[in-house]
Amino acid sequence: MENKQLPPAEQAPVSPEAPKHPGTGEIREGFFLRRPIFSTVISLIITLVGAIAITALPVEQYPNLTPPQVQVSATYTGASAEVIAETVASLLESQINGVDNMIYMSSVSASTGSMSLTVSFDVGTDPDQATIDVNNRVQLALAQLPQEVQRMGVSVLKKSSSMLQIIFLTSPDGRYDTTYLSNYALLNIVDELKRLPGVGDAQNFAAQDYAMRVWLKPDRMSQLKVTTDDVATALRDQNAQFAAGRMGAEPCAPA
Repeated sequence: MENKQLPPAEQAPVSPEAPKHPGTGEIREGFFLRRPIFSTVISLIITLVGAIAITALPVEQYPNLTPPQVQVSATYTGASAEVIAETVASLLESQINGVDNMIYMSSVSASTGSMSLTVSFDVGTDPDQATIDVNNRVQLALAQLPQEVQRMGVSVLKKSSSMLQIIFLTSPDGRYDTTYLSNYALLNIVDELKRLPGVGDAQNFAAQDYAMRVWLKPDRMSQLKVTTDDVATALRDQNAQFAAGRMGAEPCAPA
């Protein structure tokens, strides 16, 4: 009995580039390599769109990355932190709240009677216009503030909370004390720094100006039935400056 082996069935060659899942529409590996013209057209379109878009994009050497800030400062002499927060900070916050392009605001009240309110705006907001808007809101609340705060004034300045530089004044031989150096900086340095381009504000941390401190006796004030406001008013009235005229000037014609 003769055994005959049948020839093996011919198998179709399998292409290594054949898709595993035909009909799915997936881009196979090497799609753009096998179509250089199509790849060139896509690259030219991307380059053309980028060249058109670069003319509309803002390009700056120092772009604005931080939100602009406007600081409102007020002083209530003799008031505690709680008093100035309730009588000054709360009124200013209620009026300033909702100003155009405002993000948030924060206030700090110190036991020395000073209050600082910082208002932050969206990135790209004009700081000059933001200062004007905040100042208009402050003017609305000014009539509701205590009389002492109105007399001292409320300042509205555009500046950043971060410090740019700290400058120290020293006397190597010890000839001048801290009070003299503080007054020298106030009269000759602080104003010059404020006028520099890009400087929002300059502050004298020493702040030891020439002044007079008056110590009062509560028992004696009780006997005389006077208050601290009475003493402050008397000192203010006696510390007024009047125009004395000129010596050797021609007499004025009678009206």
